[in-house]
Formats: sequence, structure tokens, C-alpha cells
Amino acid sequence: MKSLVGDAETTAAPRETAGEVLAIRGGRPLTGRVEVKGAKNLATKAMVAALLGETASVLRDVPDISDVQVVRSLLEVHGVTVRDGDEVGSLRLDPSGAVSAHFEEIDAHAGASRIPILFCGPLLHLLGEALIPDLGGCRIGDRPINFHMDALRAFGAVVDKSYEGIRITAPNGLHGADIELPYPSVGATEQVLLTAVRARGVTELRNAAIEPEIMDLIAVLQKMGAIISYEPNRVILIEGVEKLRGYDHRCIFDRNEAASWACAALATDGDIFVGGARQQEMLTFLNVFRKAGGWFDVHEDGIRFRRDEALKPVMVETDVHPGFMTDWQQPLIVALTQAEGTSVVHETVYENRLGFTEALVQMGADIVVHPQGLASPDRRVPRRALEQAAVITGPTPLHGADVVVPDLRGGYSYLIAALAAEGESTVRNVGILRRGYEKLLDKLDALGAHYDVIG
Repeated sequence: MKSLVGDAETTAAPRETAGEVLAIRGGRPLTGRVEVKGAKNLATKAMVAALLGETASVLRDVPDISDVQVVRSLLEVHGVTVRDGDEVGSLRLDPSGAVSAHFEEIDAHAGASRIPILFCGPLLHLLGEALIPDLGGCRIGDRPINFHMDALRAFGAVVDKSYEGIRITAPNGLHGADIELPYPSVGATEQVLLTAVRARGVTELRNAAIEPEIMDLIAVLQKMGAIISYEPNRVILIEGVEKLRGYDHRCIFDRNEAASWACAALATDGDIFVGGARQQEMLTFLNVFRKAGGWFDVHEDGIRFRRDEALKPVMVETDVHPGFMTDWQQPLIVALTQAEGTSVVHETVYENRLGFTEALVQMGADIVVHPQGLASPDRRVPRRALEQAAVITGPTPLHGADVVVPDLRGGYSYLIAALAAEGESTVRNVGILRRGYEKLLDKLDALGAHYDVIG
């Protein structure tokens, strides 16, 4: 339940930055309360939106995670003044001094995040050009940027490739566009929103993503003075305006982190209250959680999660909202290794998101991945060429192993598996988890986890 580099007076910040390797002693239920703050997938995009305002913006409930630090650094190299706000977890972002950044400064962050591509629209409006280096992020699929580039071209941007990366200019400014996405991509929808709000004329976006974080970004932009309407059948209309002002906004909660802790309660037979979680944005997850044998109780200030009975097998298909999020399936699979029977998880969003199961098999799980997916008469999500499927047969006791974190959600799943397994596990490359989980070690302590930081 503790463990530290140094003595008991070591502060929280060094602990969180030191934990690259954890030795975890599992087999104990996780019980207690954790708090979730603003969603990573909203906070980072709202920070970029601040570039569009003529006055300073204030963003509240910002999680203290490395992705936020990356965006903060990128804004600062572009001349935006970012300071801590008047309450814990708030930021004040002043774009009045925004300037073009040198390639070397941008490139220094290129491998750490995929956020730089969302700077394109705001920078084109503000400075007339944008430079996008090679993009980083979790290696869970190709995540092609052609959706982004095609959308920018539709607005009148000129895209040129160079040894530095991608240089985008708008010699004649940006105008409204008629855009239909081939897939309701969250990133491409954000790109269109951040570009269209100040483009001349009207933009119609069809087949848009409608995740709660997208709707919260729309709320941010509307506070700034944007005119955006959501129409039936995934259509978003944006009327461009000449100028926008700053915003004051509190981030929507992080439903991905909330679901992660819920799955930890399920996998370890624990009892976890997730403060800040809300029912409305988690309806789809909660249905599957209940079908799998979980119990939850919705409170005004959060949701309590635990097992209700022996875990039961389920069939899950990931999909864009309002479907079952791809980020939810990885921690859920860990719990399903303890279900009595055969579960099937169809991954239809990213083609490489089931590779993490190899380490679970090493720990004793019975999981078979079908690289081409599986047909089933019970399926509701249309099959995609890139999909995969995992067949999980349980229950199988998990035992300790030496594993290396591959990506954000897969890495958290290794953490859950190690906490559920008998014996000791060594989990390496834990630093990746700081991209999306604030104060992870403190939360493990609060839940009674037994571990040591060894590197």
C-alpha cells in the first residue's frame, strides 16, 4: 500500500514522476474512494480552443496529467501565457501574445502527443500558417491524418509536406465547407469544429462524432461566441464568426478513468466509490457492467462499484458514441478472465488494440485473438475491415508476471491484472499511465493496493 523512493516525507509530485517500475503484490480486493477530474479528451482540446479567443480563458477541473503538460508547453512555445487559476486544478490561458513557433520547439513535443494536429485551424486563423511534426500518442492503430488534411483543404488550406513535417498555410483565409467524414472520427470532428468557428460562411459536417467530450467542446466554443447547432443524424452546422472571446468552463468528468476504476473493482472483487462519475455519460458502460455481474449505486457525488455475484460472460462490440467505447474494453477484458464461461469482445474502432492480451495470457488468462474479427448473428455494429475479436474463456486464476506497459489503457489493464493476480508482478514503463491517470499512486494507496516503486 505504499512505497516509496525515499522516506515518508517524500511529496506527491516526486512519487508520481518516479514510478516507472512497480512491484505489485496482488490477490487483494481494492476498496475505498477515488476522485476523477476533468476528461483528458476534453481538457486538452479546450486548451487548444483558447487560441481562438481575443481574451483570456479559464478552464477548471483540469487533470494533472502529462498530456495536459504537453499541450501547455505547446501553447507556451506559441506565445500563449498559461498560469494556474484561482482554484486548484484551474488554468488561465491568455493568447494575446501568440506567435509562430520554431520547428525545433514544436518537434520537441512531437513524440509525446497527437494534439499538435488540432492546432492547425486556430493557428491558421491567428497566424496564417501551422507546422505539424510527426505525431505521437499510443500505438494502437494507424490513426490516419488524412481525415484532418482533407477537412483543412476543404476550408481552403494548402497542405505541403517537407522534411520538417507538414506545413499548412491559408493564403486566402479559410471559408466554410461541406464535409462528410467517412467515419465519425473524434479527432477529425474536433478539427472541423476548431477550424469552422472562425471560417467565413457556413460549414456543414456530416457523420460527425457526438461523444460527450465533443458536446462539451461545442459548449466551450459557444461560450466563446460561436454559433453551432447539432442536427439529427450526426450533422453539425457551424456559422463562422469574425471573432471569439475567452471562456470560463468546467471540464466534463473523465468517463474513461471512471470506467477503469469500475473494472478494477470487478476484477479484484473490490468495492470502489468513484467520486465525480456521472450516470448519464456512462449508460452504455453501466449496462455491460451489470450484465457481467457488477453492481453499482448512483449517488449525487459519484458512483459506487462492486461485484454483485459471480462474474458472467458477455458479448461486447466497441463503437463510437453512444456505443461501448474502445477505451473501456481493455480493463473490462481483465475482469472477464474471471467470468464463468466464454466472453467475446469485438474491437471495431482500432486495429491494434487487442495486442495487450498477450501479457494477460502470460499471467494465466485464456484469451484467443482473431485478427480478422468474428461474424455473429447477435452483432449490431457493422463489421469493419480493420476489426479484431478476443474470445475470453474463464475463470482462470491469474498469477504474477513481468510485463511492460504498451499504451495508456492497455497499461492500466496490466495494473488491474497485477492487482487481481496471486503473487508478485513487475509492471514496467508505468510512466505512460501518467498521460491519462492523475495521481495514480495516491489513488492506489487510497484503495489499499500493495506495491513498491522500484524504478
